[in-house]
Order: sequence, then structure tokens, then C-alpha cells
Amino acid sequence: MSRDGERRSGFASTAAGGLRYDLPPLRLFGKAKRLGVWNPDDIDFAQDVRDWQTMTDDERDLILRLTSLFVGGEESVTLDLLPLIMAVAAEGRVDEEIYLSSFLWEEAKHVDFFATFLQRVAPDAGDLHRYHGTSYRRIFYDALPSAMNALLSDPSPAAQARASATYNMIVEGVLAETGYHGYFEALGRADLMPGLREGVGHLKRDEARHLAYGVFLLSRLVAENAELWPVIEARMEELLPVAMGVIDETLAAYEPIPFGLRAEDFTDYALLQYQQRITRIERARGQSLAEVYSVADEPEAE
Repeated sequence: MSRDGERRSGFASTAAGGLRYDLPPLRLFGKAKRLGVWNPDDIDFAQDVRDWQTMTDDERDLILRLTSLFVGGEESVTLDLLPLIMAVAAEGRVDEEIYLSSFLWEEAKHVDFFATFLQRVAPDAGDLHRYHGTSYRRIFYDALPSAMNALLSDPSPAAQARASATYNMIVEGVLAETGYHGYFEALGRADLMPGLREGVGHLKRDEARHLAYGVFLLSRLVAENAELWPVIEARMEELLPVAMGVIDETLAAYEPIPFGLRAEDFTDYALLQYQQRITRIERARGQSLAEVYSVADEPEAE
């Protein structure tokens, strides 16, 4: 329901018809309730410890590098999500706020998972900041916190569009998706580290819901005001090359790349994932809000 300063005009849950469980935010919340309840403490890392001892130095280094980028990124998005929740709440969008409460919980759990993996499998890894290259720092140390915290003073639709393009499209849609692909390509073909793969599988399903919300949010914003599309497009043109730089920096450290991986497989995968989602958002310029709300969630969000 709408809000006026500190005063409310009512509650969505007690209005005629109540909450809209047929619309995307609460559909995603339903999936979070069914699929998002997993505990990092329940994952068995015993085989991972044994596999770690048999891997080459470069193989261990690549897994540490990927994990350092992930756990730092997950901590960053956990720290930086609150301003978006506050902006959505201030607009009285309780259905989106309800979903975002699960979103924040899942991001925090992802930090817990990777931190647990490091402590149980690689307790002597040391300070992993050494793996945070220039492009990574530009996004996670600067662009992401700046865009998200800007919402505290400017919660306008344009600021929300820049924040979501940074968070959902770049951090989750390009970097996280490509990182999951990296774990599964590296470890799956060699049948290594089943505990790490199990946890990453849970994370990937959680992040699919986060991406589905990001696509929905940006589509809603564009459907409400088509002039926001250039804002999103400009942000993506600014940050997509930096995100690709993170991928390049990660793999350029190895010759050859461990596990038989090829750099082009990851850059191609990242660009494909990005293009599919940005095309959906661009279509919203000619859609009504009713059409945006009727779009099915991404299949992988199941």
C-alpha cells in the first residue's frame, strides 16, 4: 500500500483480494520457500579434502582463485542489497520486499557456504585478496557499492535501474553465472570435489531466482518509463567490458589453464547469458505492466 512519510494508508495483506501470489515476486518467494532451504553445515566435504590432496598446484590455485572471487562477491552483494530493499519498501511494494527478504538471506548463506568450504578444505590458503585483480576491484570494490548505496539518497527509478543493472545483470548475470559454469566444467568432468559441486548447485538455483527478479524489476521499470532503457543500456556498456576483464584476468594466470579449460568457452558463455536477459528487458519498452507481470519466470529458477 502507498506510504506518506511515516504514515501508512493501509496494508496490502488486508486490502480486498490480499497479496497477489499469481504475480512474479510472490511466485519467486514460493520457490524460495520450497527450494532455498539448504544448510551449508550439512554438506559433506570429506571427499573434497581427499581430492584437494591429489590435485596439482595449478588446479588448487584455480579453485582458490574462483572461490576467493565468489566469497568476496557474495559478501559484497550481502552488504550492498539493503538499499534496494529500502527503496522498494518505501514505494509500498510489499510483494517485492517479501521476496527480497529471502534474497538477502540466500546471499548471506552463500558467504557461509564458501567460507565453510575454505575452512574445511583449504584452511592454510592464507589471505585471498591476492586474487582480486583490477577489473574485479572496479566492480566489487567500487561500482557495485556505489550504485547500491546511491539509493539511500536517490531512490528514483533511474537510480534503481542503474543499481539493478549493476547487481543483477553484471554481478549475477555475467560473473556469477560464468563462475558456476567454471566450477562445473573444471570439477564435473574429473568428478572431483562433490561437496563443493553440491553447494554450488544450490547456489546456482538460488541465483536463478535472483536473476529472474532482476529481469522482472528492470522490465517493470522500463515498461513504466521507456526513457529508462538508455540508462540501463549505458550502464551495461560501461560495465560489461569490465566484467569480461574479470574473466580474462582469472584465466590469464594459467598456461595451460588447469582441467583442460579454454578461455573462449567462458567468454562465449558469459555473453550468451547476458544477451538472452538483456533482450528480454529491452522488449519491455513496448509492453504494458500487465504483460510484464504475466511473463513466466526463467526455467532455471525452478
